Amino acid sequence: MRAEPELLARDAESLFWMARYLERIENLARLIDVTQGFESPGREADAWSALLAINNDAQRLAEAGADVSQYPDIVRRFYLLDRENPTGVPYCLAAARTNARTLRSLISTEMWRQINMFHRFVSQIEPGALDGDRLSRLCVRLKEAVQAHTGITEGTMYRGQGWHFYMLGRLIERADQTTRLLDIKYHLLSPRAGETGKVIEITQWYAVLRAAAGYHAFRQLSSARASIGDVVSFLLRDPSFPRSLLLCFRRIEAHLGDLARLHHLHGLGDPLEQAEYLREYVYAAPTQRLLAGNLHDYLDQAQLLLMDLAASLGRLYFRDWRPAPAATQDAQG
Repeated sequence: MRAEPELLARDAESLFWMARYLERIENLARLIDVTQGFESPGREADAWSALLAINNDAQRLAEAGADVSQYPDIVRRFYLLDRENPTGVPYCLAAARTNARTLRSLISTEMWRQINMFHRFVSQIEPGALDGDRLSRLCVRLKEAVQAHTGITEGTMYRGQGWHFYMLGRLIERADQTTRLLDIKYHLLSPRAGETGKVIEITQWYAVLRAAAGYHAFRQLSSARASIGDVVSFLLRDPSFPRSLLLCFRRIEAHLGDLARLHHLHGLGDPLEQAEYLREYVYAAPTQRLLAGNLHDYLDQAQLLLMDLAASLGRLYFRDWRPAPAATQDAQG
């Protein structure tokens, strides 16, 4: 039996970032869809300003001279049409495709073909597709395209070292995006008084579950009197839901462990400790305390811990670790 060839640092880096960019596209589509669902008549700008805040993009758009009164349209274009926005769909897909091109000897023909078709679709999005119900349909198309990539990758990619770096990129990005989706609570969903207010609030939380593709799984597990705390606990700690923070962190640990045990990669002590700490971090804070006012800070800290984990991997195994989104395309090109 021949030995598996060593994975080049540039290939590990490209696999990691290709997965992150594609996962980011799917989750951005989810955030846009749920943001549109939370629009209130006369307060549309508030909803879309919240999306900018969640993605740390408010300053970038303000520096471009954006008119707040035109925010719904401007923000949609910013994320779905602007090819220069490093957190937008066109930029992320172009970066994923650039990485895929350098990986032609490691990824399947089916993976490469599907990314090309996806790229062609996104390059042809018209401004009219961002209006009304068409925006929701566009978000569905974006999510389904990334899901198609995920299925093709699961069925065709060789489970070598490259697979583990690809999965680490996907899982780190997925966990980060789950924290951002949950952070909509802080930016958009205000606690409401009275029985009617509680019904409205739980309905809004159910919309967040739908955005995370978790509504049906949650309803299978929960009682008819499910609470907001149940929803938050599900997204944070459910051991079987693919987008829960707990499952992402456990799978990150498993992939790091396989790289150490099966592929004999050295230096993984710090990343493994960081992944273990993240797993324990999910268990540490009681849900009711988070709902009482600490959820935003808790999610911010989780994002910082994920950045530290990604940076540890980058410094160990990549050619030139640069965490800023705007720098990554050049680093992978």
